[in-house]
Amino acid sequence: MKHVIALDVGGTGMKAALVAADGTLLHEARRATGRERGPDAVVETIQDFAAELLDIGRERFGRPASAAGVAVPGIVDAERGIAVYAANLGWRDVPMRALLSSRLGGIPVALGHDVRTGGLAEGRIGAGRGADRFLFVPLGTGIAGAIGIAGRIEAGAHGYAGEIGHIVVRPGGPACGCGQHGCLETLASAAAVSRAWAAASGDPEADAADCAKAVASGDARAREVWLAAVGALADGLVTAITLLDPRTLIIGGGLAEAGETLFTPLRAAVEERVTFQRLPHIVPAALGDTAGCLGAGLLAWDLLATEVPA
Repeated sequence: MKHVIALDVGGTGMKAALVAADGTLLHEARRATGRERGPDAVVETIQDFAAELLDIGRERFGRPASAAGVAVPGIVDAERGIAVYAANLGWRDVPMRALLSSRLGGIPVALGHDVRTGGLAEGRIGAGRGADRFLFVPLGTGIAGAIGIAGRIEAGAHGYAGEIGHIVVRPGGPACGCGQHGCLETLASAAAVSRAWAAASGDPEADAADCAKAVASGDARAREVWLAAVGALADGLVTAITLLDPRTLIIGGGLAEAGETLFTPLRAAVEERVTFQRLPHIVPAALGDTAGCLGAGLLAWDLLATEVPA
């Protein structure tokens, strides 16, 4: 059976799969990233993991994988196949495509940014299926975004498109790691809600999930923290809607796991803020933590589709 290798590399763990042409996951595996061992060791682990999958595919399906796709965090030069920089993994200018292709016997390899790759999967086979224009926004430790246009993800001229988390929504607000103050992700990410609720509740161990539960149970302090985050998020999203005019707005990440505790006030807050803009469908992500791996598989199949036969 013809198949491809898909790898999604995260700061703590890696997810991998063998993916059929119709998107079926033929084999799935997970492994610790092991970033504490340093960037060189992480790169070696990625290559070893991919090589194992190549062997599994050959044994089970009678042929090696036809291509591979890998999604990595940080700054990515997908065109040249270089993992430029990842703060949480410590690497710089890693020629990931060339290294993996060499390790995998010369098969073609596609490299993608983790959020944009997850967005590709959500847009094409997940919550945005059928939408010609969508914006995927995962709310996790930070906030990123993926701009979907006609079945592909817009990376921008320099690979930085979609960084909605660094729109300043509260000038003079909390300091952000990017050097600005009042960025969206300092106010509305899961990490930001966790910080705010830990302070408001007096429990240093409290997190965003605890805040959501407290909101659902009617806690007034939790509601205040939650609605402050939702208001900031709505401000950032309306800016994105104004610029991009998406048909569907897909919200994922840890904060989206709160379900309607998030989506009911968020839809209302966005609707209150729009004037001339057309309101997009605001929906939860559908693929969970498999989105990056599925997207990496799509990158690999897309690569094969664009290859010119010899």
